[in-house]
Amino acid sequence: MLVIDIGAGTTDLCRMHGTMPEDADQETFDVAGDAHNGARVDPATCATVGSGARELCAVWEDPGFDRAQRAFYYVRVLEIPTPRWTTHDAKVFGVKLPTDVPATLQERAYSSPIWYTPD
Repeated sequence: MLVIDIGAGTTDLCRMHGTMPEDADQETFDVAGDAHNGARVDPATCATVGSGARELCAVWEDPGFDRAQRAFYYVRVLEIPTPRWTTHDAKVFGVKLPTDVPATLQERAYSSPIWYTPD
C-alpha cells in the first residue's frame, strides 16, 4: 500500500512498470487521483484555483505480471500546478509576466525502483 502526502496537493499517483530489455516495454498505470482535475494557477494573483488530494492511498496489482520475466516498478506522484518564482516576482513588483518561461510548475516525485528478478 502507498500513502502519499504532498504539500500543495496531489493530483495523480501512477505506478510505473517496465520489463527488460526495451524502453518500449514500459507502461504507466494511473492508480489514484486525477492528473486532469482542472487545478491551475491564476497568474495575476498567484492563487491556486482547484485543488488536489491531500492524501492518496492505493493498492495495485500488475495485471500482466509474468513470473518468468525481469521487471521493475516505481511510483510517480504529480503535485498540482504552483506559481513559478518569476510569477510571484511579477505580482509583487508589478512587472510584466515573462513570456520566455512557464508561469507555473508542476513538481514530480519518484520512488526508488523495485526490481523483480525470476529465480
